[in-house]
Amino acid sequence: MPVEAKPWLMDRATDAYAAAGVDISAGNAAVSLYKALTGAWKHPDQIGELGAFNGLFRLPGDPEQALVASTDGVGTKILIAAILRRYNSVGADLVNHCVNDILVANATPLFFLDYVAVGKLVPEMAGEIVGGIHQACRENQTALLGGETAEMPGLYKPGEFDLAGTIVGIVRLADLPKTESVAPGDAILALPAIGLHTNGYSLARTLVPEDEWGALLPETSVTFADALLAPHPSYLQTVKAIRAVAHVKAMSHITGGGLLENVPRTLPASCKAIFEQTRWQVPPLMRELVRRGNLSHEDRYRTFNMGIGYTLTVALSEAPRALAAAPGAFVAGWIEARSEGEPAVVVHPARER
Repeated sequence: MPVEAKPWLMDRATDAYAAAGVDISAGNAAVSLYKALTGAWKHPDQIGELGAFNGLFRLPGDPEQALVASTDGVGTKILIAAILRRYNSVGADLVNHCVNDILVANATPLFFLDYVAVGKLVPEMAGEIVGGIHQACRENQTALLGGETAEMPGLYKPGEFDLAGTIVGIVRLADLPKTESVAPGDAILALPAIGLHTNGYSLARTLVPEDEWGALLPETSVTFADALLAPHPSYLQTVKAIRAVAHVKAMSHITGGGLLENVPRTLPASCKAIFEQTRWQVPPLMRELVRRGNLSHEDRYRTFNMGIGYTLTVALSEAPRALAAAPGAFVAGWIEARSEGEPAVVVHPARER
């Protein structure tokens, strides 16, 4: 029997993600507050401001290079992993997410540290999580230096856990993307998303209850459980291949906030990004979530990645050889001049086929 749309999401003016418990606007307000609180002083070797995908720090003794760092988690995807007792995939998700966040700065990852918090320490469970972290570090040629395992009864129930990690990489300052060089007429290349990656799970869990996780996702031979735990891939090797043949002006990792809030972080104020959804297919899980939640155009592109995991902006003339170097990549849109008051990102909709 088809699942009906949630009545509390029927109003197109409703922010569906906020109704599910995650307020992106509040998150943005918090970042603005952090900037105000920390704006009076920063370390002389710190490069840039808070609010980027990563943070940069001049490498001591080498004025031509910088360390690039990022800290993140995997969101409420861990609740699904905990219920299904499938732990290693979220460990890999954590590493790959962090790799992609520093990749936006053209950084090569150096080392990783993890933090695993549990209510009751079960060595086999913790071992499976850290095993997934180690495997992903190995695949990304990143050292796993260590981390912290914290047992905190009362804060977490037995069987529950939390997961976070910090990555540090390195980049030559000359290789930092020059986002100010982005210009009208440039092409926006996209690398496809496998699934929700590590964002949108609070809404997804509201729309797909646990008793349905064993059922098949419509139009597929995959269960909801497998679709919900689909991996968050590392785009490191693909981006390296593109950079070897084309000059990349800007990159975005499409995480919380979707296309609408991540792409503007790497655009000059004079430019806007135009996406044309007829150029790619939205994955079946996201199509089903959009249908069940009756999600507005803004909600779907602000909550989910909608099939795009990473974007790269290049000159239109360089797009063909960039695409040839990265099977699976596609041109998702282009850059236009932006007038005052216009949105920084426009997604032309299509039928969610």
